[in-house]
Amino acid sequence: MNVKFCMYFSRFLCAGIWLSVSSSLYAQVKPSNLDHVDPTIGGVGLILEPARPLAHLPNSMLRMHPLKKDQLDDQVAGFPLSVISHRIGAAFLFLPLYEAQTAKDAGITIHHEVTKPYFYELTDERFYNTVSFSPAARSGFFELKNASQSRKFRFSLSVMNANGKIERIGTNDLAGTEDYNGMKVYFFAKTNGKISQFQQETIAGKSAVVASLETESASFSFKYGISLISIDQARQNLEKEIGEDTFETVKAKARSAWEKALNLIQVSGGTEAQKRTFFTALYRTYERMVDVNEYGHYYSAYDHQVHSSAGAFFVDNWIWDSYIALQPLTMILDPDKDQAMIRSYITMYQQSGWMPSFAVTFGDWPAMIGNHAAVWMADSWNKGQRNFDLRSAYEGLRKNALEATLLPWRNGPASSLDSFYNKNGYMPALAAGQKETVKVVDDVWEKRQAVSVTLENSYSDWCIAQLAGPAGYPDDQSLFLKRAAFYRNVFRTEKGMVWPKDQAGNWIEPYDPKLSGREYFTENNAYIYNWHVKHDLNSLFDLMGGRKNAEAKLDQLFREDLSLPKWKFWANQPDASGLVGQFVMGNEPGLHIPYLYNYLGSPWKTQKRIRMLMDTWFRADVFGMPGDEDGGAMSAFVVFSMMGFFQVTPGVPVYTIGSPSFESISIQLPNGKKFSILAKNNSKDKVYIQQAKMNGQLLTEPMFTHDQLANGGTLELLMGDKPNKQWGVRQN
Repeated sequence: MNVKFCMYFSRFLCAGIWLSVSSSLYAQVKPSNLDHVDPTIGGVGLILEPARPLAHLPNSMLRMHPLKKDQLDDQVAGFPLSVISHRIGAAFLFLPLYEAQTAKDAGITIHHEVTKPYFYELTDERFYNTVSFSPAARSGFFELKNASQSRKFRFSLSVMNANGKIERIGTNDLAGTEDYNGMKVYFFAKTNGKISQFQQETIAGKSAVVASLETESASFSFKYGISLISIDQARQNLEKEIGEDTFETVKAKARSAWEKALNLIQVSGGTEAQKRTFFTALYRTYERMVDVNEYGHYYSAYDHQVHSSAGAFFVDNWIWDSYIALQPLTMILDPDKDQAMIRSYITMYQQSGWMPSFAVTFGDWPAMIGNHAAVWMADSWNKGQRNFDLRSAYEGLRKNALEATLLPWRNGPASSLDSFYNKNGYMPALAAGQKETVKVVDDVWEKRQAVSVTLENSYSDWCIAQLAGPAGYPDDQSLFLKRAAFYRNVFRTEKGMVWPKDQAGNWIEPYDPKLSGREYFTENNAYIYNWHVKHDLNSLFDLMGGRKNAEAKLDQLFREDLSLPKWKFWANQPDASGLVGQFVMGNEPGLHIPYLYNYLGSPWKTQKRIRMLMDTWFRADVFGMPGDEDGGAMSAFVVFSMMGFFQVTPGVPVYTIGSPSFESISIQLPNGKKFSILAKNNSKDKVYIQQAKMNGQLLTEPMFTHDQLANGGTLELLMGDKPNKQWGVRQN
């Protein structure tokens, strides 16, 4: 063989090996969107609830987080086997015990934590033992390691709610049943050792066991399945999803599921902190709804029966929050899943006789106000998503609007106040301090919320009107369009403000729109609800005296003083957090408000406000959530706003443009196409749009349609440090 050839071949071979190895190494360390996710962001509630660092799969039945007050708490009371409904409660509590600890004084002091969507690990401060967890869809895997390499382990397992039972099966398996809000939750668990002691205890009225276990390895594995059907189904769920898999295999599968979900959106530019905020928000949008179908059948709390079904059955939706941004985001990223969620709602109506309010796992929870399933379904239908029974949906929505009570936190048939509403077009209010006269009203805290009930149901009824014709009830359209205008009955034109009105038709006096409380509004005051007429903005602006007056009023919203100390303001309105003047960033009814400048002829003000709000309130740390996160509802707003657009009126398939946080955003659509936003020269200071193009054509208004997005394309924005006050000014 030619020597020179051999030398060249040898060099080529070595180079090839180096390239192969380096490519392999690159593949291993290639940055991932998942690496930006930090579940501890927002882990300290500004006033109310913190965002929890859930470990779970996207929209999966089983969810877990360590049980502690918030992210600053270094004491873990245990690990729920599953969160049953987000922020409401969980079932069963698993807790390792060390040395002479008993279940009565048990707890773990944190030395170190690792929190990922697919993995949680805690190292305890006392012995440096570790507790690790990774999820599957309906099953989970705990792994314990003793720093001393001891092969003996102790743990307690308790029922978290009033009644239940935990028992040993054979030498190393466990099973349990727990009563939870009128339904039962089951688990089946396998350990990798022999349970040598098993003692049943009752602690604080709750059933618990304390067990000792010896293994042949230096780690203790606790694999378990959860079910709403039976212990045997929990065992089948465990066998199907985890079986003989190792902990690392389960962890790798969970990571892969999250990679797939989070890779639907790619970004470039911006800071690392902005990417952490963005992808953590995207992760949180998958907290709910969750699919409780267990391989061909599911338990429904809406008729308390087990049903056979090959399709998903989704529960746990806080629709008052989620209709605003979470469902619209799902319609973009996974419209098939969103329609499956709608089909689940329709099934719940057919099973229970009412369209759910908050469709949680244990049944219809009558939280908040409004008939916002109508908004969700009208939005989906008007975006061309038709894979659900519209006629049945419409019948349920119509029944809720005309026959059910509209009162806050109440379910069931209409009351005398609802009859008044249907006849007179508004919910009557009481004077401040006046004793409640209608027994069904919650007179302790929630009250009547008279003005916001009128405003939110006006919007819901407008959405029902959009569905009446397609559903086969064209004669209903005029009825619901009339009801959609009820908001006018609580707008006091000489004040330019929504205002409570009594049963005789008189405006309530005295009345302070800053401190209106639950008597008149839901979690916010008149300054926020003044802008809630999402379905009739032009008429709203006219009521305010025209666009110029409306714009000045919107400016003042962000500047208006509280007129009293914050602690007194929050004593009246604890949900009104993330304040900028009277604007509330930390509560969902205000999310659309910064975008209203786009409808008033000053889109540069939307660009200014959105970038300030994103940078101020949504930081990449434990304080990075200005209010209750509500299971993805507010996080979806963050995802939209950091991408640079938002839907002000769900039900109208149009998005309005803000100011993106990144130079480039690409959304992978389910039809194989992509929608991209390119923000040239974007930076912390260059937040203003100078020029815009959609698919190469000049865009002269700050709007584009859902069809334009769904068909793929590119929105190009040229950014600058000074506003172009002529760009995007709408003429109508």
